[in-house]
Amino acid sequence: MAEAFAIAVGRFYEDLAERLVEGATEVFDGAGVAVEVHDVPGAFELPLAASYCAGSGRYAGVACLGAVIRGETDHYDYVCGQAAAGIARVSLDTGVPCAFGVLTVESMDQALARAGGAKRHQGGEAARAVLRMAELRRALQP
Repeated sequence: MAEAFAIAVGRFYEDLAERLVEGATEVFDGAGVAVEVHDVPGAFELPLAASYCAGSGRYAGVACLGAVIRGETDHYDYVCGQAAAGIARVSLDTGVPCAFGVLTVESMDQALARAGGAKRHQGGEAARAVLRMAELRRALQP
């Protein structure tokens, strides 16, 4: 059976989530690997979802996708920081590559530009990162 990868996606901004998943899925499909999507409420829940996916032994890597858009309070800073640190910790603790494909932006326009718009596609970038890190892991395993 082909190697499998996971997408953990925060669905707080549903339209952005769909765009990010589409970009990541396109990259995984192009690489000829299986992919399963796991939905969570938002970016704050992504580290735990990544931990569940990595700990399952079913996936060679996890692309964590979502969006956090700055508002009027400090909530943005806490969610972004904890999501990034948590996802990194899962990678380091398990050895399973987990990519931080979370848009951390000031506005919806910035988010759209980074979800397949004029800037780049963060979903696709996260999938490429996970694929590369899984390849490196395989190459270095005894």
